[in-house]
Amino acid sequence: MQETKQAANRVAKNTGILYVQMGLTIFLSLYATRLILAALGAEDFGIFNVVGGAIAMLTFLNTAMSAASQRFMSFAQGEGNFNKQKQIFNISLILHFFIAITIVILLEIMGYFLFDGILKISPDRLNVATMIYQFLIISTFFTIISVPYDAIINSHENMLLVAILRIVEITLKLGIAIFITYTSFDKLYVFGLLMASLTVFLLIIRQIYCHKKYKEVTINFKSYYDKALFKEMTSFAGWSFLGSAASMITMQGMTVLINSFFGVIVNAAQGIALQITGQIMAFSNTMLKALNPLIVKSEGEDNRDRMLKASITGNKISFFLLAFFAIPLIIEMPYVLDLWLKDVPKYAVIFCQLNIFRSMVSQLTITFPTAIGATGNIKKSQLVESIIWILLLPISYIMFKSGTAPETIYINLIFMVIGFSISRIYFTHRICGLSIKKYFEDVLLRALIVALVTAAFAISPILLMSEGFARLIIVCLVSSIVFLILILTVGLNISEKTLIINMGKTVFTKKIKRS
Repeated sequence: MQETKQAANRVAKNTGILYVQMGLTIFLSLYATRLILAALGAEDFGIFNVVGGAIAMLTFLNTAMSAASQRFMSFAQGEGNFNKQKQIFNISLILHFFIAITIVILLEIMGYFLFDGILKISPDRLNVATMIYQFLIISTFFTIISVPYDAIINSHENMLLVAILRIVEITLKLGIAIFITYTSFDKLYVFGLLMASLTVFLLIIRQIYCHKKYKEVTINFKSYYDKALFKEMTSFAGWSFLGSAASMITMQGMTVLINSFFGVIVNAAQGIALQITGQIMAFSNTMLKALNPLIVKSEGEDNRDRMLKASITGNKISFFLLAFFAIPLIIEMPYVLDLWLKDVPKYAVIFCQLNIFRSMVSQLTITFPTAIGATGNIKKSQLVESIIWILLLPISYIMFKSGTAPETIYINLIFMVIGFSISRIYFTHRICGLSIKKYFEDVLLRALIVALVTAAFAISPILLMSEGFARLIIVCLVSSIVFLILILTVGLNISEKTLIINMGKTVFTKKIKRS
């Protein structure tokens, strides 16, 4: 019981650190995007999204691959095996070096076909688009080889460093946005170059810090090579990479597909949707970043019960954190985009609404891949998810060919996420012993009641008031009040309420002692 309480307090502390960081960066990030769109214009912003947009996907790829390395590192920490941690770090470096080389070769081959008639880019911007693609490849290489360092930071739950680096990143990104607003050089070229340079700079900082801070970060391939461990990690990384690569290829393929049928202006709308979703997803992702190491360490300590409890609670809290902001935002999306941007690209509103809804559905099973990965048995689950990912492109292509609207691809994404959810529940039940009945009663049913009732109340001002800032405030207030009441009465079970109260008492007591 004491260990569970300490673990919960540690998660709460780390989450608190990341929320302070997020509070400092979220508005800066949205303002930077506004400046970038205004400086580049819809066409160049669309070009960057379709060609250099994969740079944004690197964040997802890096997170997914880092989770694979982190699984072994956190598991070894749970076992208390320091020498094994050194072995894991060295083997992880070798694996990711070869993965990086493979990805670079594949991207170069793919680039040959992309710029030879697939992408719809005006001839006078083709050379700049080609250079941005090369910047992407350089960023990709450095991102992948630095994955072991991200895994070290996350396994040590060093959320203070994560927060500081994020603040530095968004501050520099805002600086880039201001610079391209006034530069006399080609704005798109300069933006692509500086964004790629920023990625490399931040990764180098992580490497320097880890080598100075953590003793297990010692490079000696000969001394810390273990054949059996190498084989196990290669298998795990391979299956994990299959899922990550399938998702990255599909998301980039989706961008290319939209470009081929509808052009760069619709790509600009897609870029806005990704920005909005990424910012509000930060609230739930922040909590998960602090929770995931606990899930894996619990399995390493052979505490399956705590691992499952953390996973189930994590799904529910993650959904609530996202839904709190998502529900009023979906309702007032047309006005919010008008308020945020000078010129709202066509389809941006519906893209944002559908993509946020898709993210909400995804949160209901978001911790289950971590739980499955903690056991090391990911082959079948990753294979199923990869197939579901890849199916999105041919289905969407056929539908676009038959004349459907651009938003069809986001509707397909929603059905794809439902498929993921079913797969994750099934494999968590088979591999980890999840009670499906308990999941449906404690997570799905409670989440649906909270979300649907809140939405019903929050949408009522739309029927009584005209669009404007006053209505936006009323919608947010009604949504927040109803949501919080439902969370306390329906959303959380007794043990979760007790845990939150205890964590609050712990934080309050510490503040009293300090004062």
